Amino acid sequence: MTPNSQTTIAKNLIGASEQQLQEALASIGVAEKQLALRTKQISHWIYIRGATQFSQMSSIGKDLQRSLEKNFTLDRPEIVTEQISIDGTRKWLLRFPQPDAPAVEVETVYIPESDRGTLCVSSQVGCSFNCSFCYTGTQQMMRNLTPGEILAQIMVARDRLADYSGDNTEAKGIFPATGRKVSNIVMMGMGEPLLNFENVKQALLIALHDDGLGFSRRRITLSTSGVVPGIARTGDELKVALAISLHAVRDELRDELVPINRKYPIADLLDACRKYPGLSNARRITFEYVMLKGVNDSLQDAQELVRLLAEIPSKINLIPFNPWPGTHYECSDEQTIAAFARYLHRHGYSSPVRATRGQDIMAACGQLKSETVKLS
Repeated sequence: MTPNSQTTIAKNLIGASEQQLQEALASIGVAEKQLALRTKQISHWIYIRGATQFSQMSSIGKDLQRSLEKNFTLDRPEIVTEQISIDGTRKWLLRFPQPDAPAVEVETVYIPESDRGTLCVSSQVGCSFNCSFCYTGTQQMMRNLTPGEILAQIMVARDRLADYSGDNTEAKGIFPATGRKVSNIVMMGMGEPLLNFENVKQALLIALHDDGLGFSRRRITLSTSGVVPGIARTGDELKVALAISLHAVRDELRDELVPINRKYPIADLLDACRKYPGLSNARRITFEYVMLKGVNDSLQDAQELVRLLAEIPSKINLIPFNPWPGTHYECSDEQTIAAFARYLHRHGYSSPVRATRGQDIMAACGQLKSETVKLS
């Protein structure tokens, strides 16, 4: 796991970096020569075995178990609601307590397919970008999530799906045919990950570590609305897959749909994409493009999209717009989406139309929102 210069000892050990965990153990009297071993053992129990109590950690002594129990926690957030769609998609509303303030809530979504199980993870409570087609944008930004709160979403999903090593229970529902139930992570939930980069980085490095959750880099995707300075850092420091919420090919329209474009216009955004570390045909950037009827779905838009991405190894995900209360947008017609996709395909782009999942429980792309509001 990644070192961290912070010296504050975490009460909840979920999300603690290797250094922070060693500092926590040292604070309760663990000898220096034992710190590396104990850190590895405890990380194994937290992330690989999914321990919820220190008493479950049978490879460490009873005295250390009791000392850990007295001083620290492995608390998960409260599951306020769990909804299961007719297509097997699951949405959890999770509540995180916070000192001296009301608890905050985020939504996390699990999408099972035959060959994978994808977890859509939130990085912030609310969002400050106010993208006009996104339901989350109607909720005020309250605060960043901590590394532990980001990781806890993955751990709650694995708890609920019986997806830890040694788990003999069977969760009911629709799951991948083989392998892990949660096999892929997408940072595409509530919030903008690159505005919470340090916390997202610490959480994902733990998710990637062999003593952490053990994901491979090709199984984690970080999606940004276009925070240009964070794109290079993502490639250099995380080396995970990158997705860009593009949604328009002209600045005047993208200014309306994705207001961060006023600060980082399309030309600057695509220049950062061209320079993304490790970019190749084997490691392409995914461009997300929501299909809005009469707004961005013309053949001319498709032609300009091809022109803009000509020098960038790319995949283009076409996303049928998912309606939400109060929106004035409509989804493009099926025929229009199909024609758009055909044009992109003829010009050499993989351009799948994303299947709408979990719409009956408001769990589809762009539909996430909790009831937490910013306090005045």
